[in-house]
Amino acid sequence: MGQADRLWTSLDSSAYSSPVIDDKRRMLRHFLAALAYRTQKALAHAPDDFAAFNAGNRVRSPHELICHMRSVLGYARTFFIGGIYSRPTPADWHSDIGAFHEMLGDLSTRLANGEPLKGITEEQLLQGPLADAMTHAGQIAMLRRLHGSPVPPENFIVAAIDPDNVGVDQPAPASPDADWPEKL
Repeated sequence: MGQADRLWTSLDSSAYSSPVIDDKRRMLRHFLAALAYRTQKALAHAPDDFAAFNAGNRVRSPHELICHMRSVLGYARTFFIGGIYSRPTPADWHSDIGAFHEMLGDLSTRLANGEPLKGITEEQLLQGPLADAMTHAGQIAMLRRLHGSPVPPENFIVAAIDPDNVGVDQPAPASPDADWPEKL
């Protein structure tokens, strides 16, 4: 058995080699940037009353979803720092959006700095809290349509996603659809 074979057969969740960690963490940082981009796309140019939109049937409002997304990401952060993350209560819409992006930044920095995860793998981080947050970004986009202010479509494959940008300021769509039948 060669050295490479021994490396791959000896891996477990507590002893990854640096190249494996680096690739996984680069991908997770890109995912966080895509989450920032898609969330801001769903929020961009939303009407003032959108934050409190009530779709009925006890569906979370957009403001509640942003706070929940921050909570889910705060839970993800506990796998780096330990402890618990208390569920935030909606306060100021714009401040809560900023806090969501700050949490994205905190996670991205921890991934970039190689901070070890405790009791979870990168794959579990993705399939659990990170995928959950992306699902909620889609829910916000759906709520925009139900609210009567649909989000313009674009080709996300060519979107200018930058792993170093998880903030509120995201680039304009690189390939927006010129014609979309959903437009009101």
